[in-house]
Amino acid sequence: MEKIISIWLWFTGGLFFLISSLILVVCLFLFPKKSTFKIARFLFTVLIRIMGIKLVVTGRENIESDKPYLIMGNHQSLFDLFVVPAAIPLCFVAVEAAYHFKLFVWGYLIRKWGCIPIQRDNLKKAFKSLETARKTLISGMSIAILPEGHRTLTGEMSSFKKGPFHLAKGAKADILPFAITGLFEYHKKGSFLLKPGEVRVNIGRPILYDEFKDLSIEELRQHTFDIINHLKH
Repeated sequence: MEKIISIWLWFTGGLFFLISSLILVVCLFLFPKKSTFKIARFLFTVLIRIMGIKLVVTGRENIESDKPYLIMGNHQSLFDLFVVPAAIPLCFVAVEAAYHFKLFVWGYLIRKWGCIPIQRDNLKKAFKSLETARKTLISGMSIAILPEGHRTLTGEMSSFKKGPFHLAKGAKADILPFAITGLFEYHKKGSFLLKPGEVRVNIGRPILYDEFKDLSIEELRQHTFDIINHLKH
């Protein structure tokens, strides 16, 4: 029965995703990015609901909509790509793995949107991507980055990469932490099965630059890890 449900969810979700992608491509040509993002949030909210995800968000009151953040959280599933924009009411671009830009439809959308590709296995290119992200933050656009760098295989968080914290200090950016729970159970890496249910996104109080400017990269990395891990529970 699980396989039948999963096939149906993948089919209906995939069809809606293709329709949504066409709508967003047109919107990117016709409307400003902030207007298009509102449309994307609505479409992604409908998409994940169609696919059996009941999204519950707490902590939106912690966000100041008129300021840029470096948005950081845990990486549970492929569907983070849709859940995070649906949960966080900010216009932002993302730092994504370079191979995402080669994916059918999605690659075109994120390239057109202005997302930043990063090659984690090439240190020189990775730092170049982070410099692009730094300039984007300074310009006033929020950026989302998942500091684990890969999806969890166990449901627990793995250690964070250092790059995002060099970015935070270099851009003097406030960090907006969030934690996702339930999405690992919904879809595990390498599995075809989807298990409909509740997914929670808990948005924490921003970690202000003035609070961490004197911390080392290692101290900031551990501090942010502890906060996000606490938000999961």
